[in-house]
Amino acid sequence: MSPSRPPMRFTKMHGAGNDFVVLDLRHGAPAPDAALCRALADRHTGVGCDQILTIEPPQSAGAVARYGIWNADGSASQQCGNGARCVAAWLVRDGVKDAVFALDSPAGRHEVTRDGDAFRIEMGVPEFAPARIPMGGVDAAQPLYTLAVDGIGPLAFGAASMGNPHAVVEVDDIDAADVDRIGRALQASPWFPESVNVGFAQVVADDRVRLRVFERGVGETLACGSGACAAVAVLVRRGLTARSVAVALPGGTLRIDWPSDTATLAMTGPAAFVFEGELSI
Repeated sequence: MSPSRPPMRFTKMHGAGNDFVVLDLRHGAPAPDAALCRALADRHTGVGCDQILTIEPPQSAGAVARYGIWNADGSASQQCGNGARCVAAWLVRDGVKDAVFALDSPAGRHEVTRDGDAFRIEMGVPEFAPARIPMGGVDAAQPLYTLAVDGIGPLAFGAASMGNPHAVVEVDDIDAADVDRIGRALQASPWFPESVNVGFAQVVADDRVRLRVFERGVGETLACGSGACAAVAVLVRRGLTARSVAVALPGGTLRIDWPSDTATLAMTGPAAFVFEGELSI
């Protein structure tokens, strides 16, 4: 940022530990470039966050706002469920009075329902076709794929899109999962031309799952809303869980509901304000 530019106002928020810097761009400020995103996300010299969220004018009729998503490395993202809840909470604090309202995102339009301090986000219908994820190497959707990964060997995983790509690896013990190594290997695989968010899921009971997620452009985070949605979608399709599941992530628990294969999947969870500030970079 140029020294002559006024300090940038921001809000620090988190959803189940997945933390964000929120910028209000509704009055014409430009979207952050990659260098600014990296500077804001730096936990030593900036604010520190997993992602930057921008609040922008709505794109569709009846929506109250649009939000953009930028990873800590400066790359753009299509979807962020925890971020959507934080944007919803920010807009309610800013004056939105309705208990039900709509938000536009890079992945489409989402209905939001406010219930006290929690927000329910309609995340859309999961997609499993490889071309829609996108994922190469196969032509038709399968419950499980097996990929030979250098240094790891054959790796079985499910895959789905929630507007962004996800691979889901089922594990017996989430605490022992080699999240960093396997996550990086799958993200570097040519099977995923746009990289991929990698979830590690431990089924605890029919209605409860433990999950860790290695996000593209970020690394492992305390929570990933779209990752929780994708994990439940993959596990439901494999007959391993019910359609209403509590997903326990390191930073908190999200409720995922998917009534049927053709229905919109919904995510419910908290959003918290941390602090407000101004920053010159």
